[in-house]
Amino acid sequence: MVDLTDLLTDLAAESDDLDSLVAPLSAADWARPTPAPGWTIGHQIAHLAWTDHVALLAATDADAFFASVTTAPAPARLVDVGAEEFLAPPDELLPRWRAGRAALAAALAAAPPGEKLPWYGTGMSPASMVTARIMETWAHGEDVADALGVTRPATARLRHVAYLGFRTLRHSFAAHGREVPTAPVRVELAAPASARSELASPAAGSEDNTDGAIWSYGPADAADRVTGPALDFCLLVTQRRHRADLGLTATGPVADAWLDVAQAFAGPPGAGREPLSTQDASEVTA
Repeated sequence: MVDLTDLLTDLAAESDDLDSLVAPLSAADWARPTPAPGWTIGHQIAHLAWTDHVALLAATDADAFFASVTTAPAPARLVDVGAEEFLAPPDELLPRWRAGRAALAAALAAAPPGEKLPWYGTGMSPASMVTARIMETWAHGEDVADALGVTRPATARLRHVAYLGFRTLRHSFAAHGREVPTAPVRVELAAPASARSELASPAAGSEDNTDGAIWSYGPADAADRVTGPALDFCLLVTQRRHRADLGLTATGPVADAWLDVAQAFAGPPGAGREPLSTQDASEVTA
């Protein structure tokens, strides 16, 4: 079992890393565009603040959460509307994000372990909710880092993102309107070198080897397999890079099809990212 306290510690660390990236920025920098079309750095933080807000409702006031769902716009617009709703100048948005994520962490820490919290499409345990918040914070942090032209070090916290990416295989197919496969898939990921000696809570279901060099999920004898760097897998399942730009190998038809539709987040399928080679070509011809 995953320890909720350890998960919350990792969520706080992931949030603090992103906080340290955006806190020194000027208001002009907060207005920089990110790889997500139409979203600035401010939109990325506003989205995290909005999601923390609705997650707090789910953890503390289910009726209010369901009321927010019934009055929400169409699913395809939900995320964009939430980001716009919470968008504000950085001196207002940054404290709001900090207060919101602290309140959510406290609420999730107090939630009964076996309780299912309402969410979009399915109920989530407190541990699953925290894991999802780690995934989203990291993914939107990648967009911010890309906008700023910086590379963030990969950490052991990525194993939570990798695990969620593996667990959402069936959802990925269903979200894209494809037949959900029954064949199992084995995932074997090379952990970031900097993460191998870190003391971090393991993701449930992982079968790490003794030195933490490989993070593996799924039956060892599965015919369908995905292998490659853990960072690349996390970039794929959060739709921050196209598979053509990543060092992932798929063996078997289910594994190959999965890499085209993988998404670790709830809701309708995302548009994904174009291959970097395509982007470069369009810039040359523009």
